[in-house]
Amino acid sequence: MARFAVKTPTHHTTWDRMLEVWQAADSIDLFESAWNFDHFYPIRGDTDGPCLEAWVTLSALSQATNRIRVGTMVNGMHFRHPAVLASMASSLDILSAGRLEIGLGAGWYELEADAYGLDLGTVDQRMTRFEEGTEVIHLLLTEEKSSFDGRFYQLSDARNEPKPVQRPRPPIVIGGRGEKRTLRLAARFASMWDALFIEDEKSEWLRLREVLWRHCQDVGRDPREISCSSHLSVAPNPDPAEVASRAATMFDAGIDVVILGLTGVHDGGTVEALAGALSGVD
Repeated sequence: MARFAVKTPTHHTTWDRMLEVWQAADSIDLFESAWNFDHFYPIRGDTDGPCLEAWVTLSALSQATNRIRVGTMVNGMHFRHPAVLASMASSLDILSAGRLEIGLGAGWYELEADAYGLDLGTVDQRMTRFEEGTEVIHLLLTEEKSSFDGRFYQLSDARNEPKPVQRPRPPIVIGGRGEKRTLRLAARFASMWDALFIEDEKSEWLRLREVLWRHCQDVGRDPREISCSSHLSVAPNPDPAEVASRAATMFDAGIDVVILGLTGVHDGGTVEALAGALSGVD
């Protein structure tokens, strides 16, 4: 069965348009989830342009919808201490009646990190922070008391109450393509792995999926427990039939969830038109 999601980057758009898109997707069963992104500066176009904050926006959108699952794809680990993020996730899972998905990534955008004085660090530092932070979040969402002694994070009998609605915790989505560390982290903790954009590099995606499966074997995990997703860019005023054809090709390659990345400004009419065409995709 074809599975679809929508994603609305919070840059170069308005709250009213984003709200309209999410409420339209919420009203159409074809779409299982809706996502924003976690940046403070636009990542495309004019970097001086507007960019709404991810978790404030996500919280508001969760209250403006009823059915659709909600998340940020993905949260940069260098932006928030993972204990703070775990507390935010617990609260939002409660407020959304158990609809939260937790997207996690290592972070990469040097422009905003440098502007805010955030220590993005070397690739090794980013990955170590990512690995430790993911484990800290998992512990705080599932354990009554958590202790952890890492290179970046330390916990001492730390509590996180109340716990989320979903048990043992909300699903974790890992984004990225790093073969040695990111995919191993996905094998350990993820319910979904997002490979970003694979539309023009399906053979590479298939190779990476094999790497993920090997990591799953190493950690004793059934790879069927992990859905594989990828983005499909949708420009303003799209041809719904053309988008449906591209999505079908991605499903044929083995993708489980196609995330419609709505670049630019869209409205509810776009979502409804796309749904009509996508409903025929197997």
